[in-house]
Formats: sequence, C-alpha cells, structure tokens
Amino acid sequence: MKIAYISSEIYPFAKTGGLADVAGSLPLALSKNGCEVKLFMPHYSVIDNKKFNIKKLNLPLPGIKMGNEDVKFSVYHCKLANSEVECYFIHNDNYYKREEIYTEDEDEADRFIFFSKAVMELIVALNWSPDILNVNDWQASLVSYYLNVKYSQNELFQNTRSVLTIHNIGYQGIFNKTKLTVADIQKELYYPGGPAEYYEDVNFLKLGILYSDLINTVSRTYAEEILTAEFGAGLQGVLLERRSEIFGILNGIDENVWDPKKDKFIKKKYSFDTIENKVENKKQLAKEMGFKFNAGTPVIAMVSRMATQKGFDILIDTFPYLLEENAVWVILGSGEEEYENFFRNAAIENPDKVFVHIGYNDKLAHLIEAGSDIFLMPSHYEPCGLNQMYSLKYGTVPVVRKTGGLADTVFDWDEMKAYGNYEGNGFSFEEYNGFALNDAVKRALQYFELKEVWRTLQNNGMSMDFSWNKSAIKYLALYRNALGKERQQVK
Repeated sequence: MKIAYISSEIYPFAKTGGLADVAGSLPLALSKNGCEVKLFMPHYSVIDNKKFNIKKLNLPLPGIKMGNEDVKFSVYHCKLANSEVECYFIHNDNYYKREEIYTEDEDEADRFIFFSKAVMELIVALNWSPDILNVNDWQASLVSYYLNVKYSQNELFQNTRSVLTIHNIGYQGIFNKTKLTVADIQKELYYPGGPAEYYEDVNFLKLGILYSDLINTVSRTYAEEILTAEFGAGLQGVLLERRSEIFGILNGIDENVWDPKKDKFIKKKYSFDTIENKVENKKQLAKEMGFKFNAGTPVIAMVSRMATQKGFDILIDTFPYLLEENAVWVILGSGEEEYENFFRNAAIENPDKVFVHIGYNDKLAHLIEAGSDIFLMPSHYEPCGLNQMYSLKYGTVPVVRKTGGLADTVFDWDEMKAYGNYEGNGFSFEEYNGFALNDAVKRALQYFELKEVWRTLQNNGMSMDFSWNKSAIKYLALYRNALGKERQQVK
C-alpha cells in the first residue's frame, strides 16, 4: 500500500506537540508492515538540514496560484533514520522562514493553503500514485478537498482515498472568508451552514471533515466525545452527519525511548521481574528534587503543561486537602501563569511535601516516571495522552480522569474488581471536580499500603502493549476500509 502522510510537524525535524511524535513514528511502523510511505511537511527554517542530511531536489515544479500571484516553491528531501521512509519538505522562504512553526501572523492561513496545494503538485511531479492521503489536523485538511474537487479527474488519483486524523478538535483553522479565493474553494459552497461557511468565516478542519473519505481520532473514547456539545468544539453537528465513518485508534509510544528496561536517563533499569530496582530511581529522584527519601512514603508526580485543559483548575481546588495525606508531590511543567505561581508558592509553603520544576527537562521527565509511585492526569479532556502510557510501562500507577485516551488505557481497580475482574491498572474518576479527584487519589494511596495488590496493579500496567506496530495494524485496516469506499460526495 502506498501512503502519503501529510503533517505540519514531524519528529525529529520540527515539533510543538504530540502530532509530531505520531508523524515520526506511525509511518515507520507502517513501513515495517510492508507499506511504501512518503512524508510531506513544510521546510521551516528551524529545521537543521545538515543534522538530518536534508538535500534539495532538482524537480521541475509548477508555480502555486495564491490569489493573483503565482508563487514558486522548491523541495528538499531525506529519509527517516534507519528506514526507507522518504520525507519531502515544501520550501518557500516567504512562508516558512519564521522563528516559530506556527504564528499569529496575518498570512497564517496562506502558509498552509500553500502547503496543501504544493503537496498535491509535488505528488504529481513525482508521478506517484498513492492509495491513501493521510492528512493531519486543519493544517493539511484542504488536501482532502483538493483531492475530491481539483484532482478528481487526474489519473494518478483515480483510486486514491483520503483519511483525516484529528489530534485535537480544539484547533480548527478558522479564517476570514476572503481566504476562499486564495484557497480556490468554490464560492457556491459558501452559504449559511454550507460546507465552506462557519459563522461567516471559513473553517479548514470542517472542510477536511466533509471531504475526507474517512475520519479518525487518536483514541476510541475521544472519537465518541467529539460528537457531543461538550467536546465537539462547535463541529459536533458536522461530525454527527458522518458518525458511521469516524474511528478511534490509540497512539503508540516509542518503546526505544520509553522502556524502563533500556532507559538511558534513569538510575537503575528494571522490568516487572526486577521491580525491586525501581526504588533506586526513587532515591535518585529524591536526591535531584531535594526531598527526603523514604521507600514507604508515596511519591505522586505530574509532568504536564500547566493548563486548565490538563485539570489544574480542579487540582488547585482540592490541593490543600491532598496535602493532608502522607505523600510527596513532584511536579514538572510550565504553562499558565496562575498555575505556575500556585505551585511555586505551594513548594515554598510546604518545603517537605511539594517539589516543583517550572519548565521542561527530558532527563528529569524520565526519572520522574521511573522514580514515582503514582502519576496524576486529571485532564478536562485528553484526545490520547502519552504520560499515562509511559507510567503504566514504568510500573507507576496512574490516577486519571476518565476521558479520551485516558479512559481507553487506564482501568480503575475498584471498578474492575466489582465485576470480578482483577485486571485494573490504575484509578480513575468521572465527575470533573476536586471532590472526585481527591477521592481517586486517596484510593490510590490506600492501595499503595497493600503491597500485593499494588504489585498486581503494576504488573497489569507493565504487561500492556502500547507499541506503534499495534497501532499501525489498525491504521492499515482503516486504510483498507477507505479504499473500499466510493469517493466522498459533498452536497
């Protein structure tokens, strides 16, 4: 199967979030499953050409029509390390020579209109006929529209189908309707409630939802949640029209990086069979963060962006009560000033209980996963989430809100046990408030004292398969489903 994977960011070249991790890992797993995969992304000036051996290609390329202008582009190329996966970079200094990947500049829409148009023209120039165009988020959503409308008669794309992956529906690419002309979107599609109209603006993600042959999100529960007013971010009505064609596939994790058996950042490597070595990482964490080590005192950790979406509003509501418990808190992250200041002050006022590192440190993030006992993720919503999967692999028992990918990976011990099932691997709560969060943390602390149960919780988590190969097999089934469909028709 030939797959064009189109993303605005790809690790290791350029990254702002989880999208880049997916785009750098899933194609490798697809390639290992026998697929021919080509990646497409903008050639941002922050990308290190020398480091990744990225070279300019000599290809005859047409200009890209942007309003009344004919804008030129060039293409750079490399392969992902230790693979046959090719990566193509769309180069134009005017659009991509910026200090940041994403901007608030007035031409932000143009940057990704240009990218989407150039990707299609590059595929034509390569004389390559992909089976699947996997487009990601609003930045690449117009590719599905162009496939369906502009290139519908092109022989290269006669059997091509598109799949839209939504990583976070909160980001939609909403712009002034003047961008319809720049994007070459048919004016007859713009009317109240029409495909190209969104509250008198234009919404690129909406167009992607309507014109892609199939849609998926990054967890099964999130695929259901975005159909509701609470989580649909204004697009739930459009999504409900395509309910039967929306799927959820959980992201994987890079097990070459996140595995306590071979983690280069931790003090002592371990597996479940050598779980007793985990305590050496707790000692090292105590040393680095400055708290007094005691094997019997649980360490509760967070590695997170400090934001309301991540549940910090309900956490600070109940934090004074949580501090009454016998536990040490270790928090790594940065974000909204209100939350940063709250935890700075909490660390000052509770010098024996609260230890905070504002910012991000990759080595420390690994040590926290290995050295903590409990990992907290009280998110308001979480499309997939990665840290709960890292925690499970490291035998660090997660406490999460039951939403999105957290609900698909963390199974509450008490809830499972009530049905005679002893496969629970953590603790969860449903109601989004401090009381529910407090109760879940306290339950975890109670079970921490019951060592036999705690070992079962750790074993259940460490036994789970979060490999990208597992995800890739599900994506291949999704792609085959798309190839069996007639091309999406929009009325």
